[in-house]
Amino acid sequence: MARPPVDTHEWVSFEDEDEERTWVFDVSFLTSNWKCIFGEGCQGVLTGPAPELVQGCCSYGAHLIDKKDARRVEKVAKTLTADEWENHGTKKTVIHTNKHGELVTRLQGDACIFLNSPDFAAGPGCALHSAALRRGVNPLTYKPEVCWQLPLRREDQVEDDGHVVSTIRQWDRRHWGKGGEEFHWWCTQDPEAFVGTKPVYEEMQAELTQMVGANVFQRLLAYLRQRDRLRAQRVALPHPAVRYPKPGTASGFSSVESQFEEGQASEVKSEAGQPAPTRTEGNGNGNDSQPTQTPSPESAILLPE
Repeated sequence: MARPPVDTHEWVSFEDEDEERTWVFDVSFLTSNWKCIFGEGCQGVLTGPAPELVQGCCSYGAHLIDKKDARRVEKVAKTLTADEWENHGTKKTVIHTNKHGELVTRLQGDACIFLNSPDFAAGPGCALHSAALRRGVNPLTYKPEVCWQLPLRREDQVEDDGHVVSTIRQWDRRHWGKGGEEFHWWCTQDPEAFVGTKPVYEEMQAELTQMVGANVFQRLLAYLRQRDRLRAQRVALPHPAVRYPKPGTASGFSSVESQFEEGQASEVKSEAGQPAPTRTEGNGNGNDSQPTQTPSPESAILLPE
């Protein structure tokens, strides 16, 4: 008997309301409790564990997506002070073109020029990130796009008819290229990084909104809330064709979503007609007579209302 694959992910797709585009989202990652553990156990992306270096994923510098991204970072770099940036004034330029023709941040020593070391007075980490927080702005306005998106990734595929498929997924080792396989450790593949108190789509709401637009993010959020309601009723997501039947369908047929809403209304009505419950005290041996239910790990994820 075949064993189920261990790397399965749940995905959802829907059409864009304003353009010829299909959006695809990695629901398994977006609803997980992954969090960045930089300085809290992150082992870095070298060939061996190096948490003491506190370099995170900054060991190789950042690849800029285009000239606009590069110019924005250069402009911000000119505003950094020596108190904010350990490598302030060490290089005439912070971005250069490598031998492959790619725009990348320069290295200082063995890491990105913007990385502050553990010995720096302002603390370790990205100087752009920490400066943004000190100045009360979102770090995504200061950092290279690839840096603030990690570990999210957007892929756009243009089909033969011009239709675009845009996928939002977790960033895996293979997305780093050949060098990714040499990493001793990568955060989206290790349970040590799945220790957050919020799902990723909440923790990275600003980043997701920037990547897909406010309208698309709100539609994704609405779906995830609907998904949570259906999961609470132990209902698998049905096909869209039967989830929302068209007006005029055969009498007696109702969609899963309408059944759920009708059931909720019936429960509220039923509870309204019941007397207030009374509390049953314990029986003296440390166990209450009322049974308790332990939620499953999946149902323990709280979604915003």
